[in-house]
Amino acid sequence: MSTTPKTTEGREKFGSRIGFILISAGCAIGLGNVWRFPYVCGEYGGAAFVLLYLVFLVILGLPILVMEYAVGRASQKSCARSYNILEPEGTKWHWYKWFAFAGNFILMMFYTTVAGWMIAYAFKMATGQLTGLGTSASASASGAAEQAFTALLADPFQMLFWMVIICGIGFFIVGLGLQNGVERVTKVMMACLFVAIVILAINSVMLPGAHAGLEFYLMPDFGKMIENGFGDAVYAAMGQAFFTLSIGASGMAIFGSYIGRDRRLTGEAASVAGLSTLISLLAGLIIFPACFAYGVSPDSGPNLVFVTLPSVFDQMWGGQLWGTLFFIFMSFAALSTVIGVFENIVAFCMDQWGASRRSAVAINAVLIIVLSVPCILGFNVWQGVQFPGIGDIQSLEDFIVSNNVLPLGGLVYVLFCTSRYGWGWKNFLTEANTGAGPRFPKWAHAWIAYGIPVLMVVIFIMGYIPKFQIWLGL
Repeated sequence: MSTTPKTTEGREKFGSRIGFILISAGCAIGLGNVWRFPYVCGEYGGAAFVLLYLVFLVILGLPILVMEYAVGRASQKSCARSYNILEPEGTKWHWYKWFAFAGNFILMMFYTTVAGWMIAYAFKMATGQLTGLGTSASASASGAAEQAFTALLADPFQMLFWMVIICGIGFFIVGLGLQNGVERVTKVMMACLFVAIVILAINSVMLPGAHAGLEFYLMPDFGKMIENGFGDAVYAAMGQAFFTLSIGASGMAIFGSYIGRDRRLTGEAASVAGLSTLISLLAGLIIFPACFAYGVSPDSGPNLVFVTLPSVFDQMWGGQLWGTLFFIFMSFAALSTVIGVFENIVAFCMDQWGASRRSAVAINAVLIIVLSVPCILGFNVWQGVQFPGIGDIQSLEDFIVSNNVLPLGGLVYVLFCTSRYGWGWKNFLTEANTGAGPRFPKWAHAWIAYGIPVLMVVIFIMGYIPKFQIWLGL
């Protein structure tokens, strides 16, 4: 088994530590935080779900994030070659790379469409198409906002246009390279996003009637969670922890391969997880007070942001300006993840097949645009296509990634980094604890090697039981 990490001369590197943290956080901070987290939180009872999510973030998300960074940094490769380099001779851990590669594609098959909604709404808000959605009566305003969003979903050509715009911007930036494109652009976008979210959160909590939303978001009600299905809530909280940190599909391992060994990885992972969690919690402070202030149900699903916030901006002083800025920065959040995943896909092709960055960008841009079309059609032409216990095409793709690819991929990293038949605990600790900063604790071995796999399998089974009951008609 390899005990000394092999390096690759000429490997691209980040220009600074803050660049690595912001780009890693940028990949993690995206629609999972400001779009997915609020509506999933709303569906499973608010504050009670937040507590579950935070627990899974600490006991599952953070250790696996460190492991992804360690595998990437030790191998100096994307998942296309990292397992080949680190695995014991004759083992087949490297087969996982195809699972991760497929997961990245499936994620982009629906993520690019939702990211396109953000740019579409920035344009609509800037041009006044979303102003005057209703009177001061909240029900009228939210109803008009819902009609505007429904009209977008019903137009496949409009959604295709915005999805192609997202893909074009993302692949253009990735094509510029790591420092000149990915690092430079993402740092600016993350700074702008944070400022905008803080301002909007302050505004939202000061709305008339916001106290009910704060109570829903900050006061746990486990009774409501149990009513809605405790197993489903636990399963969703675990999936959200993985989705928020972009772990399990080697989305973070690629960034680990771009950093030096001057810092220990636990501190770096904690910084990224902390930034990502902060954005998620602030997004909830924007959404839930606004929901209760304007009479929008907090469990209204994936369209929550697009129904609630236009109504809020329509009642604000300077609402058109703030709405435009918000959806621009939401587009930044979406693009930061798109850029991160595109970089992972492009690096995979470069490492696996020796492709140039330019050719990898061109081929994958076409593939992702084509593969994203079913998600778009699922909202209109193919809206009759429904999967029992899951929902439409976008819900199916989200379910495959969030509830299957990410947790199972995370389990592979855990087993690889703790098993003597994989890279092994000793090698992992050596890599994770190289440099300055807090150490990854040795005493955590029992929990990580045995506790995490058992917990993940139990939760995985719990999450599937309701699905099987529906599928079997029980």
